[in-house]
Amino acid sequence: MDTQKLILLLILLLFTPCSFSSFTPTDNYLLSCGSQTNASLFNQFFMGDSTNQGSVFLSADKSISLTNQNPPPNSPTLYHTARVFTTTGSYRFSMRKNGTNFVRFHFSTFKAPGFEFDLKSANFSVLVDGNLVLSNFKPNNGSILIKEFVLKVESNLLEIVFRPAGNSGFGFVNAVEVFSAPEDFIIDYGARLVGPSDVQEYKNLSSQVLETVHRINVGGVKLTPFNDTLWRTWIPDEDYLVLKDAAKRVVSTHTPNYQTGGANREIAPDNVYMTAREMDRDNSIIASQFNITWNFPVVPGGVRHLVRLHFCDIVSPALNLLYFDVYINGYSAYKDLDLSSLTFHTLASPVYVDFVADSDDSGVMQISVGPSDLSSSIRMNAILNGAEIMQLVNAVDSSVVSQKKRLWVLVVVGSIVGGIIVLLLILAAFLASFRKKKPKQLTVESVGWTPLRLFGGSSLSRMSEVTGYPSPGYFGLKIPFADIQAATNNFDRTLIIGSGGFGMVYKGVFKDNMKIAVKRGMPGSRQGLPEFQSEITILSRIRHHHLVSLVGYCEENSEMILVYEYVEKGPLKKHLYGAAVLQPLSWKQRLEICIGAARGLHYLHTGFAQGIIHRDIKSTNILLDENNVAKVADFGLSRSGPCVNETHVSTGVKGSFGYLDPEYFRRQKLTDKSDVYSFGVVLFEVLCARPAVDPQLDREQVNLAEWALEWQKKGMLEHIIDPYLVGKIKPSSLKKFGETAEKCLAEYGVDRPTMGDVLWNLEYSLQLQENEHEREPCADRSSHGEVNVTTTINPGNSSSSMRTQGHCDNNYQDVGGTQVFSQLMTNEGR
Repeated sequence: MDTQKLILLLILLLFTPCSFSSFTPTDNYLLSCGSQTNASLFNQFFMGDSTNQGSVFLSADKSISLTNQNPPPNSPTLYHTARVFTTTGSYRFSMRKNGTNFVRFHFSTFKAPGFEFDLKSANFSVLVDGNLVLSNFKPNNGSILIKEFVLKVESNLLEIVFRPAGNSGFGFVNAVEVFSAPEDFIIDYGARLVGPSDVQEYKNLSSQVLETVHRINVGGVKLTPFNDTLWRTWIPDEDYLVLKDAAKRVVSTHTPNYQTGGANREIAPDNVYMTAREMDRDNSIIASQFNITWNFPVVPGGVRHLVRLHFCDIVSPALNLLYFDVYINGYSAYKDLDLSSLTFHTLASPVYVDFVADSDDSGVMQISVGPSDLSSSIRMNAILNGAEIMQLVNAVDSSVVSQKKRLWVLVVVGSIVGGIIVLLLILAAFLASFRKKKPKQLTVESVGWTPLRLFGGSSLSRMSEVTGYPSPGYFGLKIPFADIQAATNNFDRTLIIGSGGFGMVYKGVFKDNMKIAVKRGMPGSRQGLPEFQSEITILSRIRHHHLVSLVGYCEENSEMILVYEYVEKGPLKKHLYGAAVLQPLSWKQRLEICIGAARGLHYLHTGFAQGIIHRDIKSTNILLDENNVAKVADFGLSRSGPCVNETHVSTGVKGSFGYLDPEYFRRQKLTDKSDVYSFGVVLFEVLCARPAVDPQLDREQVNLAEWALEWQKKGMLEHIIDPYLVGKIKPSSLKKFGETAEKCLAEYGVDRPTMGDVLWNLEYSLQLQENEHEREPCADRSSHGEVNVTTTINPGNSSSSMRTQGHCDNNYQDVGGTQVFSQLMTNEGR
């Protein structure tokens, strides 16, 4: 039914374009640049800027008009010409009314005869009314690019300046739009500042220059300027949904019920408010309480953005039935949102809410909507109709305005106090010379990011006494770029052994014949910086036989390079399935690998006061050395665990699809039990030798965790194991292994075992496999069994204490005390 409604809506959209076009801008300039004739685009008419000698818009005639003699088929005529600025030039527009305006630039590169350069090589900056909106801009993607800005004009003359970069640079533009925005399109009150502290009001928003980054029609189709009174483009949200199964499309064929004081057609067109996404509560694979989440790429590093969310309740049969929460970047943005109260108690009435939030280092603006605690179990729902994200180009806190007013006072006072400060500094230096000098505390030199504060080093750290590098500790982890270049033969592509979101991984050898794996971030890019810092911080603190060791790192020349011990056989994943044909692992080998990985994770969770949560456990991040010893790797997403008086860490959802803890996804509350869930998926992956998610399989088999759990609960797990293992696993060993994996995948973290419990059961499963005479396993080590073993580990000491409660047969107790817990009671296991 939803599909039929969407088709009907699309037909109406196509045949009734702009049927409510009532907005007429006070100022409206549309220029076809470099052209002597007019052009049209989406029913807009652009006037050629060269129609008259000495154009009324061009401030100087030192520019060039270019024409594309071989335009692509069906290419709009607007992009067949361009105005090229070889020196600084500008357009000037006489403004009849001050206020908020839209300014759009159209760019489409081409090569024109008689012009020595291809437009793809352009490099320039653009200023609008004195505001730098584009800096060292290079529109070289070869396709049509539109850059849109919203800003307040407070004079009768608006000047747009194109400034080429350097002596050989040049700038160009195909078309320019300048037109008045509707009244109160951007208002100074009501925006909510979202961040680590409580939500506050953000003021003076209209004084900011806004650059449009994303404009999304949630749940709907693409809308072109043909269907928007402000000639905007809205794109579907499909590519930005984190989990498509969590949301379903909603379509209404009724015109929105606009109310005075709410949103209008200039804020967003009808079609935005006639479609939405709501929680897919009918999906049996998702629990009843969860969030719908979208991830939008933005400029990373604390850049301020305006997030405008559009709502229209087209899902409720009556008022005051829909309550939900809004989150931005994991922070609460709006608690218990009731659309009925915002829309003057009118159903299906459009409304929008403005939020201001800073981007984090991941370069993602995450928007989530989820059920409120006020929602009843029957009416639990959340919706979103549209989203706009705009970067604040000249973001200034409201407090800065008042600070500027006091600047002249500071200048006067500064001139008087300056002399006194100089005298005090001289006196302080004189007194300091008589004091005993303290050892200087070294700091890590850094390019573009805060110096690291690390603790200790790994077992393979290259210390100064070996290499001549700086002092011991984490300073010894710093490796010169030249040494890494030599070790990898200048990053020879034939030495690439893997790749990921961070960058390429190379095999290398240092001069002392140490084999290494070099993970190099994209050169010159700061994307991935949080992962880079996290890996160094985490790996410099830990030391364990079953965790990959950090050899060092390099940050010279804006590089982000991590150097690890080389793990010979690579990821566990490629030994289970894939294109490469490798010798299959025996069941004993697989158990030992799982036990090794569990030991590493158990150490992470318990070896420190707060513990460390890995957050990305999967078969790709478990590596095997030449003896098939498992080593957990990739700590880029790792987080410190909750403090003593806390139960969880509140954070944005990160991880890998198929391994993600559903409770963490729904509530964004991270605990070490999230790692346990992911490890449970790995256990079934090891047993069944297939990916965690395989879209090519039948629907009921796509998700490994769900599929394997069904067979486990039926007591028929042996029917889906790796064919190579058929007949080679003792039933008691398989039973214990399956029960362990099942408990790891419990829906709620409180019902899952700890990694210590998992480790115990895997050790026992191995003992059952190796014993000549099978016997039924007795109760496992869990809070619900007869045997309860508590271990206390001192992070600074490899000893442990163990208390055993309950009973079992004597042979069982012998195994438990002498072999099962050997990894917790000997230095080798640490």
